[in-house]
Amino acid sequence: MNSALLRGYHLLPPVLRSAIATARGAQLRAWRYGPGFDAMRDDVLARDRWSVERWKSWQEERLAMVLHRAATRVPYYRELWSRRRRVGDTASWDYIENWPILEKEPVRSNPQSFVADDCSPSRMLRDHTSGTTGTSLDIWFTRRTVRAWYALHEVRCRMWYGVDRRDRWAILGGQLVTAAAQTAPPFWVWNAALKQLYMSAYHLAPRNIPAYVGALWRYKVRYVLAYPSALYAIAREALERHLTLPSIAVAITNAEPLLAHQRRAIEDAFSCPVRETYGMSEIAAAASECEHGAMHVWPEAGWIEVHHEGAPAPIGCTGELVATGLFNADMPLIRYRVGDRGALGSADARCSCGRHMPVLGAIEGRTDDVLLGIDGREIGRMDPVFKSALPIREAQIIQEQLSRIRVRYVPAANYDAHAGASLVDRIRERLGPVEVILEECVSLPRSSNGKFRAVVCAVPPDERPHVHAHA
Repeated sequence: MNSALLRGYHLLPPVLRSAIATARGAQLRAWRYGPGFDAMRDDVLARDRWSVERWKSWQEERLAMVLHRAATRVPYYRELWSRRRRVGDTASWDYIENWPILEKEPVRSNPQSFVADDCSPSRMLRDHTSGTTGTSLDIWFTRRTVRAWYALHEVRCRMWYGVDRRDRWAILGGQLVTAAAQTAPPFWVWNAALKQLYMSAYHLAPRNIPAYVGALWRYKVRYVLAYPSALYAIAREALERHLTLPSIAVAITNAEPLLAHQRRAIEDAFSCPVRETYGMSEIAAAASECEHGAMHVWPEAGWIEVHHEGAPAPIGCTGELVATGLFNADMPLIRYRVGDRGALGSADARCSCGRHMPVLGAIEGRTDDVLLGIDGREIGRMDPVFKSALPIREAQIIQEQLSRIRVRYVPAANYDAHAGASLVDRIRERLGPVEVILEECVSLPRSSNGKFRAVVCAVPPDERPHVHAHA
C-alpha cells in the first residue's frame, strides 16, 4: 500500500479498516488454501514419518534438479555460468560447492533476473519483504508454490501444536494496521476471512496492554503468533499487573530469536506452551519446534550449510547460515547468505518426538548482531546477561566501538544502582574490560517492520579485528 492510500486507510473508522483487511484476507485465502491444498497437507503429514535415509535421498534429488534449473533457466545464474565458461572454468554446476555465495544485494537490485524464464512474474504472487537494514527484497511465487508452502505451514506451525487454520487466532506483527500516532484502541483489525486478529506491534506501551488483553478475550482466539519481544511485552505487563489472559492452546513465536526469559514469562502469563519457529520470506530455510523442544529443519525448504571464517563448518559449530532454496524452484536462491547465525545438529540424531528431520541449534541472531571481543571473539547470545530477575523491563545492547558498549534500558520499579552495576559486570564478564554506558529510556525503538533488535553491532568495519574481516 503506497503512502497516500495508507494515510487514507488510517482515516477510516475501525469497522471499515477491518472490512479492508477481510477483503485482502479473502484474496490470500484463495491463493493459500484453494484446490489441492488438502492433498498437499496430507502429503506433508506423510513426510513427517520419513526415515533419515529417505529424507537424504529426496533432498539430493531435489537439489540436483534445482541446480540444473537455475543454471539453465534462470537469467542471473545462466549468465554467471556463461562468464565462467568464457574464462575457461570447467567446474560443474551439478555440485553445490562449485557455486559462489550469493549476497542479498544482487537479489535486491535485480530480483526478476532470479525468476526462471519459463515463468511470468505477472501471473505470480509478489512478496515484498520489509528487511531490517535496508535490504528489502521482492520475491515471486507461483500459485502452486504458495499453496504447497502453506500446507507445510499448516502442519508444522499449527497441527504440531494442536490447532489448525479454522481456529480463531491473533498475530502481533509489523503491518501498519493502525496509525503509529494513534493513542487509543483499537490497535488491531479483525480479518474475518482468515479468522485473524491482526494486532499492531507498534503500540505496546504499558498503558495500552489492558486493551490488548481485552481484545484477546473479546475475539476468543485459540492461539497467538507473534514476535517474541511483542508477546513478552504483553506477558510481562500482565504478570506485573495481575491481568488474567485468556486460555490459549499455544503461543508461537517467529521473526526474532526467542530468549529464555521471554519464554518463561510468556508461559507463565498465558499458561500454555511456547513454540519457536524460524523462517524467512525467501523460504530458503525454515524450522519449527516440536513438543520435545527440538527445532526441526524443514528439509523441503532448503539445503542448509553453516559457514565459519569463510568455509563450511563441522556439525555442531556455530556460524553463518547459507541456504539453497529447494522449495521455490521458480525463483531459486543458491547458496544464499541469509544473514543469521546458528548451528546444525547431526542428521542421524534421534528426537523423542519420532520425527527424523534434522535439528537446528540455537539461532544466535543476525550476523550483524554478533558482538566482537577485542581479541576477535564473536559473542552471539547475550540474553544470559539479563537472567536472575534483573529489574529491567526491556534492554538493547549496542556495541558502538570495540571497547564501548551502550545499554539502553527501561527500568522496572525496583531498579537501583546495584542492578546497574550487576549489569555492567555481566557484560564485562563476556566482552572483557570495555566501557559500558547505561542509558535509561522510557521505551525502546522498533525497526520499520515492528521487530526489535536486542543486540546491535555498530562497530565500523575498519575498527573490527582482522579475524572478523571475512564476515
